[in-house]
Amino acid sequence: MTTRASATFEIVTWDEEPYDEFEGGRKLTRASVKKVFHGDIEGESSVEYLMVYGQDGSASFVGMERVMGRVGDQAGSCVLQHSGTFANGIAKSVWFIVPGSGTGKLAGLRGEGSSAVGHAQPYAITLDYDFE
Repeated sequence: MTTRASATFEIVTWDEEPYDEFEGGRKLTRASVKKVFHGDIEGESSVEYLMVYGQDGSASFVGMERVMGRVGDQAGSCVLQHSGTFANGIAKSVWFIVPGSGTGKLAGLRGEGSSAVGHAQPYAITLDYDFE
């Protein structure tokens, strides 16, 4: 049976550096980010994003995020794989739990989630999950 978790997160640190820049203000960057979660998901995470920015400041990104804490009443860690876009001040992301990445009581965790967030923290997310 699938369960829906609702939570919020706050960005604690965002360290972004370009690793390739080219004409018209376009660039490739890498961001190391730390987050804290509250709600049906409690804990902290570290994520690495790779991004490409367009001339207009919009971006596409991918990321790998390790979440350590609790989902529902089960504690452990898992890895989320992200794919998203940033445009008009909104970052839209979809992600899924990497199969086999769960540890502790989160072993066997599977699911997917999404978010659409602006600049005002905290940010809301949902995760639909179950266990193998």
